Amino acid sequence: MKALTFGGEKAVRLGSVPEPAVEAPGDALVRVLLSAVCGSDLHVYHGREKGIDPGTVMGHEMVGEVVEVGPEVRSVKPGDRVACPFTTSCGQCFYCTRGLTCRCTEGQLFGWVEGGAGLQGTQAERVRVPLADSTLVPLPDTIGDEEGLLVGDVLPTGYFCADLAGVDDSGVYAVVGCGPVGLMAVAAARHRGAGRVVAIDAVPDRLALAEAFGARALDYRSESPLEVLREMTEGRGADAVLEVVGSPAATRTAVDLVRPGGVVASVGVHTEEHLAFAPAEAYDRNLTYRTGRCPARHYMERLLPLVCEGGFPLRQVISHRFALEDGPEAYTLFDTKRDGCTKAVLRP
Repeated sequence: MKALTFGGEKAVRLGSVPEPAVEAPGDALVRVLLSAVCGSDLHVYHGREKGIDPGTVMGHEMVGEVVEVGPEVRSVKPGDRVACPFTTSCGQCFYCTRGLTCRCTEGQLFGWVEGGAGLQGTQAERVRVPLADSTLVPLPDTIGDEEGLLVGDVLPTGYFCADLAGVDDSGVYAVVGCGPVGLMAVAAARHRGAGRVVAIDAVPDRLALAEAFGARALDYRSESPLEVLREMTEGRGADAVLEVVGSPAATRTAVDLVRPGGVVASVGVHTEEHLAFAPAEAYDRNLTYRTGRCPARHYMERLLPLVCEGGFPLRQVISHRFALEDGPEAYTLFDTKRDGCTKAVLRP
């Protein structure tokens, strides 16, 4: 079958790989209807995250149709259209029962094979999904493929960030970065009742989307985020800052913008060795720093009504659509943010 595979730094290749098959009683085989290039894929693409085997199928976002199931699968059947989180989970271990499905003791991350062990990715024609009963989520007909794709990764990650930040209707919040997750964090903050959300970026198309999602869009090249937030808070700073970029500069910005006693919530994938602030600074300002991988599966069912309500223009976060064969071009476009690229999806 056709798939996009890892070929080294800045090398994603379209090639032919073996067809996946049901290997365990709890597996499902899914035909991919839609996949996507994610910001965290770029960490592998640039070599910031190391260890992945050359030839690994890339990607971890997917909406698909079940084509085959193992004998123990009960929750989905062939013909079902399903959304899939970026990690598998058993639903029964210590972590799953506490809502931390991303740390499932049996779970695996799609698109990461190291030393021959791991799970192939979703930028392909078909995918094997272990632990299918507790991983896959059937989609109602009222939710399209593109919205369903967002339910498996960027929407729950944005909502998880708002949860970490403790967003409510009384605070002033800043979102650092208006990529797909940042836009979903804006939507999540607004959905949780926040009336004052400042979204910070420098890409005009992304700032326009942030405004459409209900934020006060701020281009840091022409306005000072710190001055704007201090004006909004009698000089204090943001009650919480939602950092979704995953860079030292973004962390530093978040710490600069948050008030004493505030929260920095970080869901950007960080690959640097040290945080961009000192423990003494956090101590002296009574800061709380919360971070971690999103337990996407824990959020998916509860977010389906938000998608169905249609209160936010979620699909607008998808700016470019490609055939799977054009995947290498999609990576380049998304990486450079050329042509106003916010999110690129791939259809086999």
